[in-house]
Amino acid sequence: MDRRVTYSVTTIAEIVDPAEQARSAAPPLLSIRNVAKRFAAHIVLSAISFEVAEAEFLTILGESGSGKTTLLRIIAGFEQPDSGELWMSSQRLDNLPPYRRPVNTVFQHYALFPHLTVEQNVAYGLRIRNTPSSELATRVEQALAMVKMSTFGKAKPAKISGGQQQRVALARALINRPRLLLLDEPLSALDANLRRQMQVELKALQREVGISFLFVTHDQEEAMVMSDRIALLRNGALEQIASPREIYNRPATAYTAQFIGHTNLLRARVKGGIACCQSLSWPTQAADGPALYSLRPENIRVAAEECTRDKVRFRARVRNQAFHGATTLLQVDCSDGLALSVLMASSTGVEGNLELEFAPADAVPVRESLETA
Repeated sequence: MDRRVTYSVTTIAEIVDPAEQARSAAPPLLSIRNVAKRFAAHIVLSAISFEVAEAEFLTILGESGSGKTTLLRIIAGFEQPDSGELWMSSQRLDNLPPYRRPVNTVFQHYALFPHLTVEQNVAYGLRIRNTPSSELATRVEQALAMVKMSTFGKAKPAKISGGQQQRVALARALINRPRLLLLDEPLSALDANLRRQMQVELKALQREVGISFLFVTHDQEEAMVMSDRIALLRNGALEQIASPREIYNRPATAYTAQFIGHTNLLRARVKGGIACCQSLSWPTQAADGPALYSLRPENIRVAAEECTRDKVRFRARVRNQAFHGATTLLQVDCSDGLALSVLMASSTGVEGNLELEFAPADAVPVRESLETA
């Protein structure tokens, strides 16, 4: 099933976010430096490098087999990198065993002990560390209150819902007071409505506890909704790392543009500051020669009655329509055979031939994907 979604976001290239500025100025919590991993002859990770800031919600996004879970396991200490280093503040992390790393993991399958109550599940990690009973009871109470599960302390996992089990797994991880929480697709077992609800709750919880979350998912919508930044992996390589707004509006590569949302890839030739793609042409600052552009479907609009020089106008015929509730995705054909996707409000009645337009700034230059560059 095609899980790509289209987002209605502004086309402003840069928006100053005070929280992002603060994160950029502070020393990183976690530094991943040229981490590589292979299993036999198969390269799983190839020289991955990026940093996670204090109190940041960073999502590792990618298709199955992209290496995202392996990277998470290396950070947790369940796998060893073949090369590269992990640093947390000034401490080398990859030389430490898992139990000495100030991180905790919430897995896709919550792995709750069915014979223990919710309270006992949450307390398990502290109990095996011989935490005093008085402190243990207080911390369990605090952890359950944090995830709004205080009234279910005496229940067994089988008696609570999937969303409630997810909260218990979070409480069990947070009770150990980690500096970094690793989450391996923890929402994938939930139904669609509960999943959307838990996305909001999980983001709010991260803001409340104030620790860094490193979240793994293959779901683009989930990454866009929850993240401060997204690290997109492709076949073990880092394709792009940026905020959701930037990665959508300014994708670095063709793969990024296609993986996150829908796009039209325009293969053009630039000469004298003008990009030409079949019958379309627009001004550009790119150097002369072949060039590739990403044009989001929602940036193509029905042309205004008055003709303005700052827009690229063209005619196309509607070939197909896909209704998506508030929006409709059109497939249109230009007279020269160029096929484009156009996203419009469903209230707009469209059929036959259309006069369309887009702004030159909406055609964003992208590189060929790293794998083919």
